[in-house]
Amino acid sequence: MNRRSAALALVHDPVLDRRGDVVTSAVTNLDLHDIARTSRTYGLKSFYVVTPLQEQRKLVERILGHWEGYGRTYNPIRSEALQMVRTVDSLDEAISHRRKEAGEDPLPVLTGAGRKDGISFGQCRSLSNEYPLLLVFGTGWGLAPSVFERGWPVLEPVKGAGDYNHLPVRAAAAIVLDRLFGRD
Repeated sequence: MNRRSAALALVHDPVLDRRGDVVTSAVTNLDLHDIARTSRTYGLKSFYVVTPLQEQRKLVERILGHWEGYGRTYNPIRSEALQMVRTVDSLDEAISHRRKEAGEDPLPVLTGAGRKDGISFGQCRSLSNEYPLLLVFGTGWGLAPSVFERGWPVLEPVKGAGDYNHLPVRAAAAIVLDRLFGRD
């Protein structure tokens, strides 16, 4: 497969809360570690943590700082994965950084468990041959409607065995990356 490089953005703003209100969600340590490790495993170039909150960005930098110091000697494999984390204020900043990294305009591909539309995983794999992808995941209860109104492709949701569909974002990211970039 002649796949171009891909990256992942974990959006904390704008996202929805359980009532459907647009909010900014909190960064979690587990999401940082698990999504960075999964992204590195599947060959992504960067993992963007999107939050406009200065205190949340400081938290991310503090966590990453641990893995540049003592954590690097304690667990160099995890440290390597966390080196791909980039903290940005907005999705637009992630896109701009991705453009510089890839040398061309990236194609954001949105995700959403509640979506009824969307391109298939096969179609998305085909797009990865034409464009440097930026896979966009929302925290909380998913990306806000304003993100979907930007006209970017939406990936079909991950479907489980039944009607229940409320995966943690780090599990959804792992499944999506495996379906898109895993070996058969």
